[in-house]
Amino acid sequence: MKQSVVVIGIGEIGGVFARGLLRLGHPVFPVTRDMDIQQAAQQCPDPELVLLSVAEADLSACLTNIPQVWINKLVLIQNELLPKDWQTHNIENPTVMSIWFEKKKGQDAKVLIPSPVFGKHSDSLINALGKLDIPTHKVANSAELEFELVRKNVYILTTNISGLVCGGVVSELWKNNQALARQVANEVIDIQETLIDKKIDREKQVSGFIEGIQGDPQHKCMGRSAPARLARAIVLANEAGLAVPKLREIAQHNPKTRS
Repeated sequence: MKQSVVVIGIGEIGGVFARGLLRLGHPVFPVTRDMDIQQAAQQCPDPELVLLSVAEADLSACLTNIPQVWINKLVLIQNELLPKDWQTHNIENPTVMSIWFEKKKGQDAKVLIPSPVFGKHSDSLINALGKLDIPTHKVANSAELEFELVRKNVYILTTNISGLVCGGVVSELWKNNQALARQVANEVIDIQETLIDKKIDREKQVSGFIEGIQGDPQHKCMGRSAPARLARAIVLANEAGLAVPKLREIAQHNPKTRS
């Protein structure tokens, strides 16, 4: 029997990875929010990997509480993820995948484009998702990973926040409201630049954004998490002293995001 794997957070996305890992022959040790994580680590002290599959807003608290014996086994798959999120917790070189598929209750996983991954557990993730016919690809280095993380952030934040204005699907957003999408994307990139502390090639990011649109033209712009994403973006803009006038204008018309 292969080595066990730990999955922290058995929601829709965590369930996809658990299913793929089970098909590879790995016993899956689930950790739910009701369990004592330190006690769980005592029961499973030496897993192959530890997949952290929790919501973006819960990531920091979870990283704070990760048992020491699991630190070097971590796999991160959250949206709105950047290197500072794990570096702040003195975590070095986790395996990271930027997920370009969605999984909703009662539906199979829906792929937009292949999901990039980097780190020592890349092959395990690629093989696990391959068992489910979910395409992936390995990136060569941490710089490429950073680009991919920013690209996903630009895509998901721009479509979600723009969707609060115009609704609809991503192809309609780009066809009928491109000026709005570009303005939101530029302000999102302003925020991303402060978070990675370097300039971003905006046209390259826009090209990556368009690739995401082309991967699933009928993908809805806005989900339930859109107001929370906008609220988090404005908090980050405030911390960085950024104006982001379009984001603030959109927030003023959406009570759940007003600060």
